[in-house]
Amino acid sequence: MDTPPLRLLFIGDIVGRPGRDIVKRAMPGLILSRKLDLVVANAENSAAGSGITPAIFHELIKAGIDAITLGDHVYRRKEIYSVLENENNIVRPANLPEEAVGRQWATLEARNGTQVAIFCMLGQLFMKPVDTPWRAADRVLAAIPSDVRVRLLDFHVEATSEAQLMGRYLDGKVSAVLGTHTHVPTADECILPGGTAFQCDVGMTGPYESIIGRRIDRVMETTVTSNPTQFEVASEDSRICGTIVDIDTETGHATHIERLCVTESELPELESLCS
Repeated sequence: MDTPPLRLLFIGDIVGRPGRDIVKRAMPGLILSRKLDLVVANAENSAAGSGITPAIFHELIKAGIDAITLGDHVYRRKEIYSVLENENNIVRPANLPEEAVGRQWATLEARNGTQVAIFCMLGQLFMKPVDTPWRAADRVLAAIPSDVRVRLLDFHVEATSEAQLMGRYLDGKVSAVLGTHTHVPTADECILPGGTAFQCDVGMTGPYESIIGRRIDRVMETTVTSNPTQFEVASEDSRICGTIVDIDTETGHATHIERLCVTESELPELESLCS
């Protein structure tokens, strides 16, 4: 009898309270309706648009997210240090210095019993200087136990070319290379020849009536006039954007990939599944 594939949902940059609120409302119903074995989210923008706090970490885990990845705002809130040091389902970028606070990778058990490894890294192009992601990927993969075949990389990256390079570099070595950081979902989801699911950016979870999550008027004023403003998180048209990947648990190869977008209009039906 064939073992059913593991179904993993990875959602992109949760932005502020609007992003957190739609996750809390939709996630229990999504897990049921889409038969999700594991949910991973990038939450580096979940605290007012920049960083994450211990309270928000626990809020998201309670909502149904199983593990959290981070990005260039990983240390924007110092209070998260204790979580990074003590929790086993949150990872910081692996290509930060060795002394940086937090885990470089983590393994967790999916709902179907499969062990899954997760890690995240920062790109180098148009980003703050960091160590090479290529060698960091090699180092992490060498450290993950060989019997953990399902492996997810969140590549927090600005340039699509660099994202594509990482997909090709790790093709056949990981189950999925899924991008975050630009907040804009790309339509390039595919399974590469070696069996790795790939997408440049899975998109943002938060308010889409915005400039990548921030109030349009504030960003417009500063851009056009150079007058400084506070780039507050926007509030309208919240959506969950992410990607679902089915993975063969024996080989660790992806067998299916699809984009996911949940709008506010879908919330009543999802919530009714859990009532």
